[in-house]
Parts: sequence; structure tokens; C-alpha cells
Amino acid sequence: MNQEIDSKKTKHNQVKSHLIKYGSIDSWTAINRYGATRLSAIIFNLRKKGMNITSVPNSVLDRNSNLCNFVNYVLIIDKKV
Repeated sequence: MNQEIDSKKTKHNQVKSHLIKYGSIDSWTAINRYGATRLSAIIFNLRKKGMNITSVPNSVLDRNSNLCNFVNYVLIIDKKV
């Protein structure tokens, strides 16, 4: 039963899987791939569950030369030597 719940294609699980597979995610990717519009809330919950995720601020110019700020969330994997 627990295995069935954990394997559901929730936005939370999709973002978690994305972080594990690719190492990072931003809000644009989360919206386009998974329809997850509240990425910061998902990241907050993943951190509460023990995932080590850091926030990396970024800035780019949009097509109208306006400054756009966003965060890229990066999964930190603790490698024990």
C-alpha cells in the first residue's frame, strides 16, 4: 500500500524525481514539465523531509531587456569518503 502511495505521479514526487535525476530545477521547468506553479512550497516540503536543497539566485534579461530574477534549486548530495 505505501509503495502505491509513494509511486503516485504527484507534482511533489515529479519535482523530487527531477532533482534526483538532473540535480536542479527552476520554476519555468517545473511549470512546463509538471504543471507545478508553487515550486517554492514543494522545495520547502522536500527540505522538511530531509533533502539538502540550496537556492541559487539568477538574473537574466527578458526579450524587452527587463531584468528578471529567479531561483534555481540545486540538490546537494553528501558524498561520504
